[in-house]
Amino acid sequence: MTVLEETRSDLARPVLRNEVLLVLGVSLGASAAYSIVNLIEKLTRPIPLSSQTTSLNTSVTPGRPWLDLTYQLMGVFFNVVPALLAVHLLRRDHPGALGQLGLDPSRVGRRPWFDLGAGAVLAAVIGIPGLALYMLARALGINTTVAAANLPSVWWAVPVLVLAAAGNAVVEEVVVVGYLLTRLRDLGVRTWHAVVASALLRGSYHLYQGIGGFVGNAIMGVVFALFYLRTRRLLPLIIAHTLLDVVAYLGYTLLHDKVAFLR
Repeated sequence: MTVLEETRSDLARPVLRNEVLLVLGVSLGASAAYSIVNLIEKLTRPIPLSSQTTSLNTSVTPGRPWLDLTYQLMGVFFNVVPALLAVHLLRRDHPGALGQLGLDPSRVGRRPWFDLGAGAVLAAVIGIPGLALYMLARALGINTTVAAANLPSVWWAVPVLVLAAAGNAVVEEVVVVGYLLTRLRDLGVRTWHAVVASALLRGSYHLYQGIGGFVGNAIMGVVFALFYLRTRRLLPLIIAHTLLDVVAYLGYTLLHDKVAFLR
């Protein structure tokens, strides 16, 4: 082994560790830090957590729909960039990374019914108990009311909500499952430790909703990580996550004035 090879070998672990921290620092790790501080702020308000509302998908420039649309589309695009960065870094070190993630364009369309069916089943397995957990957490006073969609009544509201759902799904599943589990394996972390780390990260950046949001998403993180490790396909997870968010966003838009637990 040459001196250069020895140097590269010695630097491999710290370089990869720093890379993981930097990728998370510009994406969902930063979201987790903000969520923790946001939860502390909510817990220290004079009103109980269960009486507070967390608003998602809000208008950026109310009363100026075209400018608002521009902001919304930019938000969706830049939200996905960390996922593209993560895939780029994996491909640099693993020539077959797209195949390992189940995102190789030549293979994505080979099992469309499996991906769609598995995604729908995962969405139901997570979504139905998740709704029950949300209602329980609110009843116990450990979660805010989540107002999932608050865009004005404009023609582009529904398409933007669907795009936002898909964007969230891509960045979360690529970074928190595909990228993080791969990099933790590269660093020699045991599989179960990696699954727990992925699940805790997923739960932590949902803490802005309350303790219920953390628990529900951490459980989802375990299920999704185990599914990925068994199938090596991210697409069903992206489909499932997109379906969950679309149902939440559009369901809230249509029913929040009619269903009591949404208010």
